[in-house]
Amino acid sequence: MATAPAWAAAGAAAVRGGAVMPAPRYWARPVPGPVRRRLLPGKVINIILLCVLGLVTIATLTVFALSIGANVFLICGALALIPLGICVATLVWIDRWEPEPKAALLAAFCWGAGMAVVTALVVGGWVHPLLAVGDAAVDPDVVAAVAQAPLVEELSKGAGVLLLFFLRRRSFDGPIDGVVYAGMVAAGFAFTENILYFGQTITADDGPAGGLIAIFVVRGLMSPFAHVMFTGALGLCVGYAARHGGTGLVVAACAVGLVPAMFLHGLWNSTSFIGTNFYAVYILVQVPIFVGFLLGIVFLRRAEARLTRRRLADYVPSGWFSQPEVPMLATAGGRRRALAWARTFGAGKTMAEFIRLATRLAFTRQRMLVDAHRAPGSAGAGRFAAAAAQEMVLLHQATAVRSELLGRHSAATRHPPICT
Repeated sequence: MATAPAWAAAGAAAVRGGAVMPAPRYWARPVPGPVRRRLLPGKVINIILLCVLGLVTIATLTVFALSIGANVFLICGALALIPLGICVATLVWIDRWEPEPKAALLAAFCWGAGMAVVTALVVGGWVHPLLAVGDAAVDPDVVAAVAQAPLVEELSKGAGVLLLFFLRRRSFDGPIDGVVYAGMVAAGFAFTENILYFGQTITADDGPAGGLIAIFVVRGLMSPFAHVMFTGALGLCVGYAARHGGTGLVVAACAVGLVPAMFLHGLWNSTSFIGTNFYAVYILVQVPIFVGFLLGIVFLRRAEARLTRRRLADYVPSGWFSQPEVPMLATAGGRRRALAWARTFGAGKTMAEFIRLATRLAFTRQRMLVDAHRAPGSAGAGRFAAAAAQEMVLLHQATAVRSELLGRHSAATRHPPICT
């Protein structure tokens, strides 16, 4: 029989007490006047955009299938699914405590797999001759890999990240969100690009089988996160700006984020032209970049946990959360223990929802604190009012989920399962 943790009793007392959050001083800022109604509801716009991006992706893949042949396309697509699965699974794991909407992640993937690829191919054809004019002695392949690809591809992928920020502004809460959205865009781009590279290798005249294995190992197994890391640097900048400022800061951060994204992309591609021992260069250059990426993700997750803990603690004096709940909902260890406890009476999904709501609530409150000091009538004041309304919705949803958890635990305690 499961024993309720300390937070359960405190949470039950808070619910029974009917605690109501007082109105802090900064909540009293004037609410801006009526906002102009959009021509189309946000959900309709998102659905239309997702359909358009999906059609562009299907059209792009269809053109590739016709150019390399249906059989070759199926083989290459199956191989490209392996690094794609690795990237998507990793991004979902990184974002597991406050997962982004599936429709938004699908839109990010479609932008990368379709629109970004088409843009890179078209614009790249215009840019390459301009870059190659400077020095005729430079190998065109070097120009394409080290200059053209980083410039054109990161611009096309970065445009998708910026578009997702404007569409998902209310849930684009910080650096982790930026990395996840940018990573999904990059994963989609790499998926289509891998199909193109694999197909070109198969249709080559010089040993297609051996060449396909070699390029699959290098692109699919040794460097599946390459594009995710490049564009992830841009997403990190956009996510940081989204948490600490308005639209102007986000656009500027996107421009700044293109610098590390392009630099890493060019550096990564340049290793193919450095020396004769590819594996030595891979270990000395590409592996450290990947290790740095992993360490950056660990740092970001810890920073998110600290922020979540600080913001949830703001709700303790007013009784929305009990003190024991804060570390339970904000730390990795507390979350694992809470999920393990809830699973003992079949409420694992309910506890996961409680954690998700609390995390989203903490990020919403942080956004309110940033926007609280904007002038009345400004865009920041309008976002503050919207975030304040969202905060109350999340608070009541978290309270309802907590009550469900306590009720299910109480029922399981009174009527334990019969063992046979």
